Amino acid sequence: MKMDKMELLKEIMAVDFTVIDLSLYLNTHPTDKDAIARHNSFVAKSHMLKGQYEKYFGMLTATNSCSPYPWQWINGPWPWEYDANFSL
Repeated sequence: MKMDKMELLKEIMAVDFTVIDLSLYLNTHPTDKDAIARHNSFVAKSHMLKGQYEKYFGMLTATNSCSPYPWQWINGPWPWEYDANFSL
């Protein structure tokens, strides 16, 4: 299965946005069992997608990703470089 780096990044961002949105909702509705279940499901999906990304493309973040030797964080394009961005 060929992974598309930008498509995977878009999916990670969409899932993480959903996690944040549900977290904000749960701040005002802490007893909503369905929202808690959806939140937990999206958190698990986020972890799975980030694991996939790191398996195929390397470190996703410098602070929450493990690096093989030598330090890998500097190998990809920086956020301000064209290759690190995409248009929706």
